[in-house]
Amino acid sequence: MTLDRTDLRILALLQANGRATNAEIAESVSLSASACLRRVQKLEADGVISGYAALIDPQAVGLGLQAFVRVQLEKHGSVAVQHFVESVQRWDEVIACHALTGEMDYLLHVVVSDLDDFSRFLLDKLLNETGVGDVNSSFVLRTVKQTRALPIAAT
Repeated sequence: MTLDRTDLRILALLQANGRATNAEIAESVSLSASACLRRVQKLEADGVISGYAALIDPQAVGLGLQAFVRVQLEKHGSVAVQHFVESVQRWDEVIACHALTGEMDYLLHVVVSDLDDFSRFLLDKLLNETGVGDVNSSFVLRTVKQTRALPIAAT
């Protein structure tokens, strides 16, 4: 799918304010409300817009500890990798998991209430998981920047 300038402007607006009404978006991009709605629906149908969500402050819901956990698997065969991936999918504490190049195989973003909760996650889930060879954790002291917005050039 080829995105034109108007599509990119719509995407940028929705990233900045996912609760913007169709009328507000249409006015901002100089389209009629019906034409704007058709474009947004097409962007959704084509998977360019993959969903909408509320961004929640972890502290406000009692999740005061965040960690980035680097994981190295003992074996890299397809069965071992698939087993690890399926396990990660079940763990609510893991809000992101990325396969990496380099020394470690995966980077997990883990959000829990406190150090005891992190210890339980690490010992009962991650290290108990067969196939995990090495783990290295770093705790977030403060968040300097966090955004889900992609750097869309809508010039």
